[in-house]
Amino acid sequence: MAKKKLIRFTENSSFPHLFQPRYSELQPEFRLKGRWGVDFFRNDRPITLELGCGKGEYTVGMAREYPERNFIGIDIKGARLWRGCKTAEEENLRNVAFIRSRADHIEHLFQSGEVEEIWITFPDPQPGKERKRLTAPIFLHRYQRILKPSGIIHLKTDDNGLFNYTREIMKEAQVKILLATEDLYREYKDEPVARIQTHYEAIWREEGKKITYLKFRFNIQNEEFKDQSIKT
Repeated sequence: MAKKKLIRFTENSSFPHLFQPRYSELQPEFRLKGRWGVDFFRNDRPITLELGCGKGEYTVGMAREYPERNFIGIDIKGARLWRGCKTAEEENLRNVAFIRSRADHIEHLFQSGEVEEIWITFPDPQPGKERKRLTAPIFLHRYQRILKPSGIIHLKTDDNGLFNYTREIMKEAQVKILLATEDLYREYKDEPVARIQTHYEAIWREEGKKITYLKFRFNIQNEEFKDQSIKT
């Protein structure tokens, strides 16, 4: 297993669509911040992020489904990202990029209003560590900064605790919930959101687990989202 990881790490360095910035390269900001469309994708199409993308199945799946958009998957695990990078290379997908980084750093990677959409697909529910959840107020604050004013955020999870926590956060934050379901494949099986699945999502469905889904955006008329959890 260690040898396989080493091989993948080596191959990762050859992928032109994988960026692995060191922390020093993020200070004060990454060189492509505000320039992803111009310098990498070479177009002005909307950019969608997938946070915690794992093997990149969802990022690649969306890139296939929507060739008129650009997609960037972010994950900290290089061995996982290798799979998505390899698939994108094999299929010659020009609208895909991957970044090996923590979600905490997205404000160093993207300019204000540079991102159209964010997908959070089956994140670690972080039981007992609410501030580390990717839908915690501290993260919502960051998302609002890089999203366009009408930008959309999607959450898919099999964890009811995370789903309910996020829905409550939405109410407190005066975020506009566009769609909420506790059983995506029963209520919206024919909608585009149900067409793309991760490997484990398919397994969980076979095991009878329900997949929950939230789609929301910040109220355009509201002031910037206030992260009440930040203490200085």
